[in-house]
Amino acid sequence: MKIQWFGQSSFLLTSDAGVRILIDPFDRMLGYKMPKPIEAEIVAVTHNHGDHNKIHVAVGDYLLVNEPKEYHRDGVSIQGIKTYHDKVNGKKRGDNIVFRFAVDGLTICHCGDLGHVLTDEQIREIGHVDILMVPVGGRMTLNGEEGAKVVQQLSPAVTIPMHYRTKALSVVGMFLFDKVDTFVKAAGQRTTEVRILDISTVNLSQYSGIVTMQYQ
Repeated sequence: MKIQWFGQSSFLLTSDAGVRILIDPFDRMLGYKMPKPIEAEIVAVTHNHGDHNKIHVAVGDYLLVNEPKEYHRDGVSIQGIKTYHDKVNGKKRGDNIVFRFAVDGLTICHCGDLGHVLTDEQIREIGHVDILMVPVGGRMTLNGEEGAKVVQQLSPAVTIPMHYRTKALSVVGMFLFDKVDTFVKAAGQRTTEVRILDISTVNLSQYSGIVTMQYQ
C-alpha cells in the first residue's frame, strides 16, 4: 500500500490492487492546494467542515464514507467510530468520526479532527491499529501532548501526525496550529521522514515509531 499526504488531514491510500481511498479532501486550504481531479474508489469524510469535505475534487463512481458505521468495497473494510471535535461532546465544534480501514492486511486508523483523548469504549471499538493518523496541531484538535496520549492508548506500530503547522501554511495557519515538534518530543519515538510511504505487513517494522510525511 502507498500513502500520500496532501496536507492538513487529507491522505490518499492506494492498495496493492489499485483501490484508491481519499480521506478528508479539501480544495484550497490556507497554504495548501489539493491536486485535482483525483480518481478514487472510496472517499471518506470525517466531519462536515470545509477543510475536510470537498468531495468535488474526487472523480469516479466512488463510495462515500461519512457515517459512523460499517462499509465494504473492493476488498477494503471500513468501520466508523463516533467521537467529537472538542472536549465537550461536540457542543463547541460538533461530531467527528474516527475511521478504521482494513487494507492489504493492515489496519489504518484515521482520527479526523479528534478533539479529546479516547474513552475506554472507543479504544475497544477501534481495536488493533497498525498505522495511526492523528492530529497534533492543537487549538482545533488534539495538541502534541494529547496526540501522544492517544498513541499510548492505541499502541500502533506506526504513527503519522497530521493537522499541524508546516511551511506551506499562510500567516493565519501559523497562528492556528502548532508545529509537529511538541508531539514528537512527547511521544519519544524514533522519527522517519518520507515523501510517499510504501508500506506492507512485510516492512511495517522498518517504519516503527513516528513517520512524518512531506505533503504532495
